[in-house]
Amino acid sequence: MKKIQWLAITMMAAIVMVSCGRTAYVQKDADVDFSKIKTYSWVTTQANKETASASTSNDDLTNRKIRQAINKNLTEKGWKEVKKNPDVYLVYDVMIEEADKKVTTPVYSQSFTRWFFNPRNRRWVPVFYPSQFMGYDEDVQKMKEGTLTLTLMDADTDKTIWQGWTTSEMSGRKLTDKEIDSKVKAIVAKLTK
Repeated sequence: MKKIQWLAITMMAAIVMVSCGRTAYVQKDADVDFSKIKTYSWVTTQANKETASASTSNDDLTNRKIRQAINKNLTEKGWKEVKKNPDVYLVYDVMIEEADKKVTTPVYSQSFTRWFFNPRNRRWVPVFYPSQFMGYDEDVQKMKEGTLTLTLMDADTDKTIWQGWTTSEMSGRKLTDKEIDSKVKAIVAKLTK
């Protein structure tokens, strides 16, 4: 009996952990056999160089952490970064934008107590009226939403063969290490599926 309870608790914990993970979305070329891809290289475009030179040290740190997280996850999948003749080129993009979030809050009436005089007993009797549900109050709040996109391009044709992205609400002005790791892990997990 204890083994069944332990198994049930373990299964429930696993379900909760899986449901709390980030959702990643993928578009891919159905004609490409991804099992043959084993090497990659990062794309360095002129736009990336200009952005890197104009960015602050914090942005540079964030960019390095994103690359390190992607490299780590791809290495765990058996991929290797090379400088010459890669199978695919990688490029990522981070987009942070403001979005409106609709927040609904339940509204209840005020509870109160009313006193009545009972002439028969010659006493005051309290009658409690509980609060009543009156509906919802809708409010719009501004929030920051971060999207991380990872794109794979065929090294021979320069065509996009796979693109994965995930979007979530941000807790601060920049992506934190925890957000970067969870976003990258969610995207790379979809790579072999």
